[in-house]
Amino acid sequence: MRLTVGQALVRFLAAQWSERDGTPRRFFPACLGIFGHGNVAGVGQALLEHSAELPYRMARNEQAMVHAAAGYARMSDRLATLACTASIGPGATNMVTGAALATINRLPVLLLPGDVFAGRVANPVLQELEDARSHDVSVNDCFKPVSKYWDRVNRPEQLPSALLAAMRVLTDPAETGAVTLCLPQDVQAEAYDWPEELFARRVWRVARPVPEPAAVDEACAILRAAERPLVIAGGGVVYSGAAEDLRAFAERTGLPVAETQAGKGSLPWDHPCSVGAVGATGTSAANALARDADVVVGVGTRYSDFTTASRTLFQHPDVTFVNVNVARVDGLKLGGLAVAADAREAIRALDAALAGQGAAFASQGAALADGGAATGGWTVPDGHRERARDLARRWNADVARSVARDHGVPPAQAQIIGIVNEESGPRDVVVCAAGSMPGDLHRLWRARDPKGYHVEYGYSCMGYEIAGGLGAKMADPSREVFVLVGDGSYLMMAQELTTAVAEGVKLVVVLVQNHGYASIGDLSESVGADRFGTRHRVRTATGLDGDPLPVDLAANAASLGADVLRADGADGFRAALREAIASPRTTVVHVETDPLAPAAPDGGAWWDVPVAEVSGRADTRRARARYEKEREAQRRHW
Repeated sequence: MRLTVGQALVRFLAAQWSERDGTPRRFFPACLGIFGHGNVAGVGQALLEHSAELPYRMARNEQAMVHAAAGYARMSDRLATLACTASIGPGATNMVTGAALATINRLPVLLLPGDVFAGRVANPVLQELEDARSHDVSVNDCFKPVSKYWDRVNRPEQLPSALLAAMRVLTDPAETGAVTLCLPQDVQAEAYDWPEELFARRVWRVARPVPEPAAVDEACAILRAAERPLVIAGGGVVYSGAAEDLRAFAERTGLPVAETQAGKGSLPWDHPCSVGAVGATGTSAANALARDADVVVGVGTRYSDFTTASRTLFQHPDVTFVNVNVARVDGLKLGGLAVAADAREAIRALDAALAGQGAAFASQGAALADGGAATGGWTVPDGHRERARDLARRWNADVARSVARDHGVPPAQAQIIGIVNEESGPRDVVVCAAGSMPGDLHRLWRARDPKGYHVEYGYSCMGYEIAGGLGAKMADPSREVFVLVGDGSYLMMAQELTTAVAEGVKLVVVLVQNHGYASIGDLSESVGADRFGTRHRVRTATGLDGDPLPVDLAANAASLGADVLRADGADGFRAALREAIASPRTTVVHVETDPLAPAAPDGGAWWDVPVAEVSGRADTRRARARYEKEREAQRRHW
């Protein structure tokens, strides 16, 4: 079959499917793109000609469209994603940040940046990087360190092997992330005779690796000897669809379960075994249990510095880690026992082995859910179970008081979060990424569904929120999606509001205006830097310390095509939010908050942010003294 490289690429992508547990789904339901001279005549022409096979969706910002693809992939449990095409030069390099976010979060995205002429006859072309050391270097080489697979298709006959390698990585849970295929603009338009089988439907089975029996036996021996064990549920629990199996395991054994940012929602917030968020943005309940834990079972977590509180959280002198992860590199962290397996399969194997009477016990748990006792096999000591429940009850009471506290006008951010939580439905989704809200959400949000909490905190990328929310809603239109975004992050990237309007994708965007960078303002103050450079103010003779900038972000959102509601105070915000929920259109609810209002209750953990070792400022010297004291608790956990 004679097609151009661009046409062959599009037809191949349209024929790719994933399958897990016998359920197939199209891996690329659509392609996002922005066209320029580097891709309009190749991939662009192909998408026009084959739009029935691979629908095209117009994006407004190249970085944002990769974020949307990542949001789609996360909502789809990494079983589907969106392809992203951009032109050469600035269009391509705009996607680098999105690629880094996807790779860090282990999310599959396919990037198709245009590249300079492979034939070199017209070089240097517009937007080409001229490198005197080599004609084989372009700006697309920037993608190499942030991609899990990278290739440049310089000849048509190279395309099939590149595409198959790309799909191998995209559909491997242990290796997935950003995949970049660089497409020289002359090669995109070049014709070639392709074998018909290249375009046949291809189903990529997403495996569920089972744990090695010896590893299960060793893990069970460690748990049977434990007196104060703790489970930390990471994103792998959600992606593998293991939430119900974790619930049954926790109910039968009495194991308390803490959650990372990516794992939040693994258990409903009010489940008797749930102790909430863990780490630097964690709850006092989870962190107290983590400090005393003699065994920590990490399931699907990569143990970021926020999860471990910069290696200060686990203080038991003989703490032992059992790390269940599909990626061996994560399973070997903290010197633990690596159980290389799919989270669901590993949980089932551990539960059956610890029950001592086969897998039938894996579904047993009604008695524990009602506050009773386990009925068979190994369980945690009664005192440990009761302590965990008591700590969780105290924390939940603190949260209730925090979100209900009336701060007046403007309200506190905790009030806004509490109102969104109350007005949202059990299956609805909250999306956030950067600023002070991810920390507050991790502590305060009461997740009721494994897919209801969508906070990007691997890269914590400002600008992800609206684009990620767009991808999440495209992946599951049946859920209401609430995007929580601060003014600083909104100013970074709001363009995909226009895409949501154009595509008829309804979002509820809560735009919190506090005239600055609240999170970094707090951090700056804590390290003795006096909130320097964190307030959105007019410059005066003494610096950026004048009046708040005369910006109107609500008007900006309206100019991008969204409906906008301006809310004053907590009551006004609740009324506006209800109106936005009832609307069929993307609606932005603009509300001012007080960045100096009391924050969410503290979970009592630390985060390592070095403080200047010498300074003429007394505040900085005091901060350095605190820093040196706090880092004494750091451990390496070989």
